[in-house]
Amino acid sequence: MEYIIPRLFRPPQQSFFLFGPRGTGKSTWLRQNMIGAVWVDLLEPDEFRSYSARPERLKELVLASREKKIVVIDEIQKVPDLLSVVHSLIEKKLGLRFILTGSSSRKLKKTGADLLAGRVIKQTLHSFMAVELSRKFDLAAALKQGLLPLVFSAVDPAAVLRTYASLYVREEVQMEGLVRNIGNFSRFLEAISFSHGSLLNTSNVSRECEVERKVVESYITILEDLLLAFRIPVFSKKAKRVTIVHPKFYYFDAGVYRSLRPAGPLDRPEEIEGAALEGLVAQHLIAWSSYRGEKNKVYFWRTAAGSEVDFIVYGEEVFWAIEVKNTSKIRMEDIRSLRSFKSEYPQSKALLLYRGKERIQKDEVLCIPCDEFLLNLEPEKIELF
Repeated sequence: MEYIIPRLFRPPQQSFFLFGPRGTGKSTWLRQNMIGAVWVDLLEPDEFRSYSARPERLKELVLASREKKIVVIDEIQKVPDLLSVVHSLIEKKLGLRFILTGSSSRKLKKTGADLLAGRVIKQTLHSFMAVELSRKFDLAAALKQGLLPLVFSAVDPAAVLRTYASLYVREEVQMEGLVRNIGNFSRFLEAISFSHGSLLNTSNVSRECEVERKVVESYITILEDLLLAFRIPVFSKKAKRVTIVHPKFYYFDAGVYRSLRPAGPLDRPEEIEGAALEGLVAQHLIAWSSYRGEKNKVYFWRTAAGSEVDFIVYGEEVFWAIEVKNTSKIRMEDIRSLRSFKSEYPQSKALLLYRGKERIQKDEVLCIPCDEFLLNLEPEKIELF
């Protein structure tokens, strides 16, 4: 029997959207935890055609199964008209709990998901966190293959990664008609991989893929709506120095980034792996914040003079300044920006994550092995260091 890795996601007791990129295990988690629910799988061609033609069929199905109080609609964005039916059934106060999964929020935004505001809350299932994998977590493997459950459980992870982006392009972008020129979008996916972990400069991306800047901006929005990427804003609360305004860009998973990032004789391997390491930390911080109920937000800090700290985690619970270094040895210049941030925000906890094996205290900066940090980043705990 295949071993199922327990997830850290904790569902709310009310109706909820469960978003997440393809392959994060939404359906697997629901099959395990919502046994006996009324189930509508819109990835099945017959069900898709049936509900597309007559969305009100959902009401008939639910009312005919009165003893079942949980209703799962998998990939709700395929038939967004079902939202009106869900809304109607919730208003009848029949004690039903709806769980609506999706790998894209684009169609739902356009067709009025807001009509469920307050009745159905939004949740996200992310790639695996290191703490979920425990002893199965391997930092070197995670930097190459990422932590997407679909890839992690595959016999040939590299082969799955090679096809992942193309499947997304075909099924989510091309079939839904989100872009006019699929060739331009494919070049864009590769070009923007160079921005992973960097300030997002749409003009540079535009030149690289030979697509107009406005089109590039729309492509970035599509990536975010498909949950394939996210942007991190700059931290500027009570800033004493001038900070930049451009956000940083990340693909949602280190393995997906590696599969899209071209490499050649002019590319330094350590540069690509450094960006992958930073992205791996980013996806963990985003997942940790999400599973804790979004009480803390993830930022980065960069002054106009060039001082930069990779991540600032700030909220009602924590205030962390985190620098990530793809090195096994720490130099004093590696902690310079953290010390600068600490001088401006003495309330913060300054951390440097590196590829070494020991915890080291350098001035006010705690240096922690990156794998140790990730394995301790557990949503149930707040006192981590």
